[in-house]
Amino acid sequence: MVILEPPQAILKLLRDALPASAVAETNGTSSDFGDETDEILAYVATLASCLIDSQNWDSAVWVEELSPYISALPSQSTSELVEETVQAFWSAANSALSSGDDSSDEEDEYGGEEICNLRFSLAYGGKILLHQTKLRLRRGHRYALVGQNGVGKTTLMNAVQNGKLEGWPSDLQTEYVDSGSNVDPAHEAKHVFDHILRSTSKSEAACKGVLEQLKFTDVMMKGTIGELSGGWQMKLRLATAVLVDADILLMDEPTNHLDSKTVRWLEDYLCGLTETTVLIVSHDTHFLETVCSDVIHYEQRATWGPHRKLVHYAGKMSAFVKKQPQAKHYFELATTDLKFVFPEPGRLEGIRTSTQRFLEMEGVNYRYPQAQVDTLGNIDLKMTLSSRVCLIGANGAGKTTLVKMIVGDTQPSNPTECRFFIHHNLRIAYVSQHAFYHVEQHIEDSPVSYFQWRFKDGFDREKIDSEAFRIEPEEQKAIDDYNLEGIWSRRLRAGVLEYEIKRKNIREKDNIYVSKDELLAMGFKHLLRQTDEKIASKEAGLDLRPVTTSLVQEHLDNFGLAQEFGTYGKIRGLSGGQKVKLVLAAAMWTCPHLLVLDEPTNFLDREALGALSSALNSWGGAVLMISHNKEFYSSVCKEEWIVADGKVEVVGDSDEREMKALAKKKVFKKEDTGDTKVEKAGGNTNADGDKYKDATTNFWGATVSKKEARAFDKAKKKGDVTLMRKILQIPKGKVMPGQEELGDGKPPKK
Repeated sequence: MVILEPPQAILKLLRDALPASAVAETNGTSSDFGDETDEILAYVATLASCLIDSQNWDSAVWVEELSPYISALPSQSTSELVEETVQAFWSAANSALSSGDDSSDEEDEYGGEEICNLRFSLAYGGKILLHQTKLRLRRGHRYALVGQNGVGKTTLMNAVQNGKLEGWPSDLQTEYVDSGSNVDPAHEAKHVFDHILRSTSKSEAACKGVLEQLKFTDVMMKGTIGELSGGWQMKLRLATAVLVDADILLMDEPTNHLDSKTVRWLEDYLCGLTETTVLIVSHDTHFLETVCSDVIHYEQRATWGPHRKLVHYAGKMSAFVKKQPQAKHYFELATTDLKFVFPEPGRLEGIRTSTQRFLEMEGVNYRYPQAQVDTLGNIDLKMTLSSRVCLIGANGAGKTTLVKMIVGDTQPSNPTECRFFIHHNLRIAYVSQHAFYHVEQHIEDSPVSYFQWRFKDGFDREKIDSEAFRIEPEEQKAIDDYNLEGIWSRRLRAGVLEYEIKRKNIREKDNIYVSKDELLAMGFKHLLRQTDEKIASKEAGLDLRPVTTSLVQEHLDNFGLAQEFGTYGKIRGLSGGQKVKLVLAAAMWTCPHLLVLDEPTNFLDREALGALSSALNSWGGAVLMISHNKEFYSSVCKEEWIVADGKVEVVGDSDEREMKALAKKKVFKKEDTGDTKVEKAGGNTNADGDKYKDATTNFWGATVSKKEARAFDKAKKKGDVTLMRKILQIPKGKVMPGQEELGDGKPPKK
């Protein structure tokens, strides 16, 4: 009598895998023994069903789990025979599953030699990205690998490149064109031509021919990789891939940093390949539509359990969307569930309207040291809080050079002959091409821990430690020679910026004010930059803003980085798109007035681009971006600065926008401590300082200073009524209107 009722299809596969002698046994040649055999087979089939339900297709596991029971059958006299039977059963079950697999709509006669057909699982750290999925590639096909940020596209590309997939053919040669997100100083120190010669093992003539086709000059070929801009470095990676005769070409965001002419060249090259299989990850949907012949999509279905699989669709991206209408967002710059929320910039001293200029450039030139000609000449530009500007130009035209002048990293080469004005309190957030470099110095930390390290001192430590702000030994010597203890404050007097100087062994009341020009002449350039940055951070309220885990995570939530990744994950495990979100969130922590984005569309999926576009359009600050993605930048920017031949042409004009950079109180939500939680549950509500109002004016109507406001805030947190009354200069026995909670200063009557 059989107690278990296994799936009949699996039981049949098991019976078919048994030798003929065993089949005879199960047909009841001995009734007593036949019942026992049927019971064993039912149990084995049930175990196999559990393995299939858990998507465990490791043949070694099947042998280990099923062999003890198969060996109990009289026909299975040796361990070799047992293993052979289990392997036959495993193979039959696997084939049966594959024949009913709906993970591909490709027909066998679709064309092209099959170069791989395997089933595998893929994990990163402790997270399963793909579970028992199928990958079938044909020679000469160009596959778009499509999925949301964080599903594991780049991880799969790396696994293919390194041959780490189960059953991957060892005879296939692969070439990987990475996105260039990782900055390697050792790699950037290599010389361009020597690097391509060694990487490809091709002749000098062949290497030079491809580089010249991509417009590399002799100077570029002789220079180092680090001297090239992001676009030219991507061209170098493409040139290397062209020269290597690979079976499979892997491309991760190949259009990053490329101008439109180079993108067209790349499209023509890829479409001309007939013997090379191409696997592409890109968020440029129109590029994929032009190039790719197939789509491999990351999908999650209820019948598959919690894990994703790869699903193959024959045809271009447009054909894929027709088959899967829910994927139409790949062609739309819109967002449904994802939303970015940017903090408003806050007050900018002296700027009362959104059309008042905070940056002006008239007749500005810039020439690199040792260069014979100007890179940029006679530049006339302006920016306001309404500005939404896109910088457009070919790779190497000078876009990044102009941006570096605007953010203060460099100065005009003709300072006495031009007008170059940038508001002294302007807060700028610059998300550069190589923004990942700094984040990846903390790959073993969580994003929240990275925030806490960077902003715990009330200013942006990463920026202060950067090369543009770092005090060099020569400047430090000048500081020591001047006997300078520090710069204590800054003021604007008669249109001239002056800094309060404290010298060592000199009394505080003898501090003096020195103009910015004088201090620059003394060689204190980087010290002044650090001082201005710290003052700007204080204006943004960073000195009062706590960097607790919950508040930082709340900020990360506003940029689509969930707690799973922000608090509990490590930066090492973030995808390229998630790292962009982290970098963007860090840039906006300081509540900047101007956001500078260098190729913001790199790595972000379509939904995230839609969220970014929407957030920029509703934000109250100015935007300056470098982008080759017209669909994205035209959704935000109405003004274009076209950089070519050392000149900048302004096309269009930014519309006037609502003034949102207004003064506001620096109030940050306090976390509940154990005591306050008890108080809210019914305890003493007078113990918390939240019942006291903020200080704006004292008893006599005078505005309190920033120093007094900070001291009042600290006293309020402690509940020190006596000190609060002292700061507000409230006479004893008097009650200040608006601050009645502070009482009259008299001791309570007994």
